[in-house]
Amino acid sequence: MKLLLDENLSDRIIHRIVDLYPDSEHVKMLGLINTDDAVIWEYAKTNGFVIASKDADFHQRSLLYGHPPKFIYLRVGNCPTSKIIQILRDSLDTIIQFESSETESLLVLA
Repeated sequence: MKLLLDENLSDRIIHRIVDLYPDSEHVKMLGLINTDDAVIWEYAKTNGFVIASKDADFHQRSLLYGHPPKFIYLRVGNCPTSKIIQILRDSLDTIIQFESSETESLLVLA
C-alpha cells in the first residue's frame, strides 16, 4: 500500500512511515505542491495511491465521487508531525483493512 500525503502534512513524515507504507510519496516530492485538488485526486487514482490529508475538500470529494482513490481524513487539527506519524503507524491494520475493502471510500482517523 502506498500513501500520497497532501501538502498540509509535512514531507518529513515519509521517511518515518516508508517501512510500513512502501512507495509512499508526498505531493512536494512529485512536484504537485500548490496544485488543484482535482489534479492530485486524478494523480492518486491513476497511480494507485491512497490520499492522506487534513483537507476537508478531499473529504467532500470522497463523499461525492467515491473511490478510487481512497481517502484517509486525518481530523487532528494543528498538531506536531510526530502525532501524525504515530497515528499512521498505530493505524496500520485499520488502514490495510480499509484499503482492501471494496465498499469503503473514506477512513477518518483522529
